[in-house]
Amino acid sequence: MYRTHTCGELRIDNVGQSVTLAGWVQRVRKMGGMTFVDLRDRYGITQLVFNSETNQELNERANKLGREFVIQIVGTVNERYSKNANMPTGDIEIIVNELNLLNASDVPPFTIEDQSDGGDDIRMKYRYLDLRRSCVRKNLELRHKMCIEVRNYLSDLGFLEVETPMLIGSTPEGARDFVVPSRMNPGQFYALPQSPQTLKQLLMVAGFDRYFQIVKCFRDEDLRADRQPEFTQIDCEMSFVTQEDIIQTFEGMAKHLFKTLRGVEINEPFLRLPWAEAMRRFGSDKPDMRFGMEFVELMDTLKCGTFPVFDNATYIGGICAPGCAVYTRKQLDQLTDFVKRPQIGAKGLVYARVQEDGSVKSSVDKFYTPEQLDALKQKMDAKPGDLILILSGDDTLKTRKQLCELRLEMGERLGLRDKNKFALLWVTEFPMFEWSDEEQRLMAMHHPFTHPMDEDIALLDTNPSAVRADAYDMVCNGIEVGGGSIRIHDPKLQAKMFEILGFTPERAQEQFGFLMNAFKYGAPPHGGLAYGLDRWVSIFAGLDSIRDCIAFPKNNSGRDVMLDAPAAIDQKQLDELFLKVDLTEENA
Repeated sequence: MYRTHTCGELRIDNVGQSVTLAGWVQRVRKMGGMTFVDLRDRYGITQLVFNSETNQELNERANKLGREFVIQIVGTVNERYSKNANMPTGDIEIIVNELNLLNASDVPPFTIEDQSDGGDDIRMKYRYLDLRRSCVRKNLELRHKMCIEVRNYLSDLGFLEVETPMLIGSTPEGARDFVVPSRMNPGQFYALPQSPQTLKQLLMVAGFDRYFQIVKCFRDEDLRADRQPEFTQIDCEMSFVTQEDIIQTFEGMAKHLFKTLRGVEINEPFLRLPWAEAMRRFGSDKPDMRFGMEFVELMDTLKCGTFPVFDNATYIGGICAPGCAVYTRKQLDQLTDFVKRPQIGAKGLVYARVQEDGSVKSSVDKFYTPEQLDALKQKMDAKPGDLILILSGDDTLKTRKQLCELRLEMGERLGLRDKNKFALLWVTEFPMFEWSDEEQRLMAMHHPFTHPMDEDIALLDTNPSAVRADAYDMVCNGIEVGGGSIRIHDPKLQAKMFEILGFTPERAQEQFGFLMNAFKYGAPPHGGLAYGLDRWVSIFAGLDSIRDCIAFPKNNSGRDVMLDAPAAIDQKQLDELFLKVDLTEENA
């Protein structure tokens, strides 16, 4: 037996007991004739004591221990003279009488502490060491607990967990697929699933009316803090349901998770915003509702002046930052530089300070009368001490998105995006289609299997761009944590959808014939939702990135720097797969 107890288990009630512990050396402290060793395992840290007066040889051996050495000790639990209230085991220590070195360790490339001196790259290269840090381990423990709660919650509601295949056919719509060559079928390829979408719909046709799966999904797309090439979904589907049924079910699950995992009781129904309203008020289909600063449209108010920049604008909008009229010119220049960054793309920023006497001092004073600036103040409902920030442009949607980024930046600067505060809502009534300049055709905003809102179905023939989808996203703190829709179950309507998306009947049959044929055999009305497990855990853990709640994540280039993947493969493997690699000099 390597241990009788873990390093986080012993308490004052264990004083006098003989125990055996095993773990990693966190640190060694030499104090005169005594040596103190902090021994760590997954469960906590226990202080070990070696005394040269009682056993000089054992103390000398303890002095030679290094960080991350793996040891086993036998000793007696003793009450600490100097207690540590910050440690669960801080009331006790172990007087060691036997020490066994199980494995030595090289000096770690970074400190195994919550506040490590290792940067992201080196911690990802040595991820197995990074996972020893308690802050990272706790994220994975939270992930585990969330999966348990999800399974129990859904099982209690009659959902069945069904596994779907990882090797499927490629689908052209949506993000890029990761493809897998088939040795037994030369020149043909599987794809790794972006989601089990069509498979879970087939389960509904099969009569499994409540399905879920905690499933790996794959998308070959550029990465951000909340994206990885492989990610995990809580994937769900239900038959004989309306949008309201699904929203009630999964809003209930979200409330359950907050209560059981964060101790946060949410009693009120989540806010619901139609997509068009969310874009008008916040410039985003995933608005952060932890703070205000809603958009105010100012076309009527500011077109009356002589400021030439506004002459050709199709949209002028502003936000009111409370108490920020004291911002210096340097701070305002920083905000201007922020909105002019290439990833935001605004051409400039107009500001107006509301003075303590109620007058308005603006960067465009010379183009407006005091009365016109006062009308601006009234329209913005600005108070003395407030700062009005204004953007304009000739593309309404683009300018609103720029103003959204400015709003989020101000929320960050003013400390309004508290990670311990949670604001949840549903965004509904998304557009069914969006225009793709690259493809020069309409594309499905969600996917081709989304059902239009019943009252808009007639528009599919006359004005498909105006059709709204029976779709819904759940948003928490400005992050989309889940989304879904009512699905098409009528083969004629599905065929119409493929037609609008530019599919010929032959192509639709070739790629999705299995689904359309299944619909001919009594497909029930159905719909579903998929939560992003990684995003939920990162929100609950207060993280800025999903990487630290994934055991072995990829970096921002989609590489696993620990395994050095992706990597070239042997010519023999290429030959077996009938593949030839032909890199250009630029990509070599």
